[in-house]
Amino acid sequence: MTSPEPLLIFVDADACPVKDEVFRVAGRHGIRVHVVSNGWMQLPRDPLIERVVVPAGPDVADDWIAERARAGTVVITADIPLADRCVKAGAAVIDPKGRAFTPASIGMALATRNLMTDLRSAGAVTSGPRPFAGKDRSAFLQALDAAVNRLKRAGHPTGSA
Repeated sequence: MTSPEPLLIFVDADACPVKDEVFRVAGRHGIRVHVVSNGWMQLPRDPLIERVVVPAGPDVADDWIAERARAGTVVITADIPLADRCVKAGAAVIDPKGRAFTPASIGMALATRNLMTDLRSAGAVTSGPRPFAGKDRSAFLQALDAAVNRLKRAGHPTGSA
């Protein structure tokens, strides 16, 4: 019997408002974080944090993350199609506002996203998402901690294990 893969976190980083929170939680648990974007960004100098700069282009960062998503990974993204791909690969997926995407919830999230896209393309004026708030940061931290603890209980080792 093989041991479970190590716990990793992938961050869809270009528009992620909770990178610092990810770094804090990952540091506390000794988890490697891959910060994926199609441009260079300033990150803390920490051996657990890896910058991944992918070529510019539609969905290149998403593809990089989705190809590596599996059981034992946590993916942080607000991108619903990417969340769908990662949930199907077995990853724990959380958006920056703390909403966990699961096999039971991703279908509705994807349908809602597609409906809103269709409405906007038909000329409807929609309000868009509500602004990011302090309560979102708190909800995100709770969701990330819960996902990490669940994966650790499932036997996925961290870098400090």
